[in-house]
Amino acid sequence: MADKDDTSEVRTPAGVLTSSRGQALPDPDTSRELLRQMVLIRRFEEEAGRQYQRAKAGGFLHLAIGEEATIVGTTSVMEPGDYLIGTYRTHGHAIARGTDPRNVMAELFGREDGTARGRGGSMHIFDGDRRFMGGYGIVGGNLPIAAGLALASDYKGTDDVTVCMFGDGATNTGNFGETINLAALWDLPVVFLVENNLYGMGTAIERHSAVTDLSHKAEGLGVPGERVDGQDVVAMRECVADHLEIARRERRPTLVEAFTYRYRGHSAADPEVYRDKQEVEEWQRRDPIEIFSRRLIDAGAISEDELAGIREGIDAQVVAAVEFADASPEPPLDSLYDNLYVMPGEQEGWYAVDERTPDPFRGEREREAAADSRVRELHEAGASYGGQSPRSGGGSGEGPATERDAPADRAGARDEGEPDPPAGDEQVEESRQQGPGGIE
Repeated sequence: MADKDDTSEVRTPAGVLTSSRGQALPDPDTSRELLRQMVLIRRFEEEAGRQYQRAKAGGFLHLAIGEEATIVGTTSVMEPGDYLIGTYRTHGHAIARGTDPRNVMAELFGREDGTARGRGGSMHIFDGDRRFMGGYGIVGGNLPIAAGLALASDYKGTDDVTVCMFGDGATNTGNFGETINLAALWDLPVVFLVENNLYGMGTAIERHSAVTDLSHKAEGLGVPGERVDGQDVVAMRECVADHLEIARRERRPTLVEAFTYRYRGHSAADPEVYRDKQEVEEWQRRDPIEIFSRRLIDAGAISEDELAGIREGIDAQVVAAVEFADASPEPPLDSLYDNLYVMPGEQEGWYAVDERTPDPFRGEREREAAADSRVRELHEAGASYGGQSPRSGGGSGEGPATERDAPADRAGARDEGEPDPPAGDEQVEESRQQGPGGIE
């Protein structure tokens, strides 16, 4: 099932992108699955945006609506043992790697059934079982970690490949140059994939990068690149498959620039004053889902009724994800410091310090401290002040840390009702004025 052998053209800030990739459709079953994955990510993202407006999802929210072909085309040709690491716009990446949308939605809601048990939120989705190594809030922060993953694969003698996806803005960071150089020097099996959506936050690519054809940006450091239409899921699939093969068989890095576009703002709080409505509408005419749907219908790979059935089933799946997230419990207060550090045996230290009470204690003793009713009441008061309903703490054992565990300047904790010492520390005085937990 193939179309005629010709080339496609896409206008870009660096000129016209001409490519012969994506001319032949995959088999019907594969094509339908690619479409289903893109529709699922689109509907999940749309619903995530609605839930954010309802204040169900906290923190920041970065949607990849419009970039589904780049995501699905990439993940569809990765092996189960390959690593994928992304940025802070990675709900769809996790779903495409096989993470249950219910768990992704629960993470957005900050709930126990989330991918990181509610600790990461939208920007830090993680699924180690599927080798999705997380989203990262620091622009370019995932690049050196990708090099480390690839080095580990070589060290262990496996043929696993690491795919590192990042935005156009990250190509201006020091991490980009340093990681590209190291990957080329050590022949690391990495595919660096730039999701070029034309804007680094709100700055157009021609204003933030002297080189606008980012496929050339790593060549001077020894990593060759290729540019591909990121709105064409088949072209993405073919391109990434070739680059994965290079990394897997030749054990060397390459770069792919996927030319794509996000239809929503940089984040949910973005007023989008940097681009006009006509530009967005022009790109919406190249909607990757609509174009691929029509192509499959025209090729006889899917019918209108089948397409409607896919959309209906996904609508129900996304509704179920919201209901699951809503029903998932919030993390208990006494789990605040869980899994922050790997403690060697019985060794303890002030790795984390809880100062929400008059008696500071080691963070790793949080569950013990929560058994003390006074500590629990103070913690719940702080949570209530921050807008959370009180939740009972668990744990057992002795109460808060003893006097010898407290810092020297806080030893000999005051009895309730004893006057405060002179406010020699402005920060202490400020925290008392702010209220419980020092929250303004």
